[in-house]
Amino acid sequence: MSIARFEVIAKVVELKSFTETAEQLNMTQSAVSHAVASLESEWGVSLLIRDRKKGIKLTEIGQKVLPHIREVLIQVEAINQEIALATNLEAGMIRIGTFASASSCLLPKLLAKFQKKHPKIEFKFYEGTYEEITEWVSSGIIDIGFVVKGKSNPEFELVPLIKDNMVVAYHPQHRFQSKAIVDMAELINEPFIMPAGMYQSHVMELFEEAQIKPAILFEVHDCTTIANMVQEGLGVTIGPELFLKTQSNLKLSQLNLNNSREVALACRSIANASPAVKEFLHVAKEVFA
Repeated sequence: MSIARFEVIAKVVELKSFTETAEQLNMTQSAVSHAVASLESEWGVSLLIRDRKKGIKLTEIGQKVLPHIREVLIQVEAINQEIALATNLEAGMIRIGTFASASSCLLPKLLAKFQKKHPKIEFKFYEGTYEEITEWVSSGIIDIGFVVKGKSNPEFELVPLIKDNMVVAYHPQHRFQSKAIVDMAELINEPFIMPAGMYQSHVMELFEEAQIKPAILFEVHDCTTIANMVQEGLGVTIGPELFLKTQSNLKLSQLNLNNSREVALACRSIANASPAVKEFLHVAKEVFA
């Protein structure tokens, strides 16, 4: 068996496409197919199911083997980084899972400091929900992920970054414009744009604590769409200050009830992480101390 074939299998499963795998790995599609077929032949099992309608899926044995394949690739990457470190040749790849507000508000600041010190380290980013990021860390698809404390695997090791408050956002000419703090009771008859995505649970907790039922006018998944609707005066919303303060033509006020999410970086084991990942976490502690 060869590490190259492990890389091909892992990438095919990730992308669910032989064509895209060939493009990303700079191989021909026939070479990708041959790598998969030769590994299946060597082991005497089928790892992938190829279905024109449903795409590419893992077989039962494929599902059992894939976590081990990913673990081997992680360890090979760690070995390469240790060798590079010993020979003063910095190299490596860090795979990071992130959600929308972390991508726009936390990641750039962190990357700027890290790349000044380590310009040769490469990055690959995966954007998803809390649940997807947790699964990606658990399965080894990514090395570290931005998570919200209490909504990820309790076995992960966390590096706390910031506490992000839930705030109310509204059009600049809204009646709330002169209020530094808005009482939840004042939202009773306000047309409300309810987030249907990751932080909906935080919003619902606030309404439940205030014993108020929101007058939901729209329920929207995309954060930017919500911000745009508020900018047009279609209603008010509640969301993370980290994201909403980056949006133009919005006014924000604190709420009389406190609800916040603690954003952290998570990995399975800091002690067993690659040198590049350890250094990234170290820089994160410095940036957000």
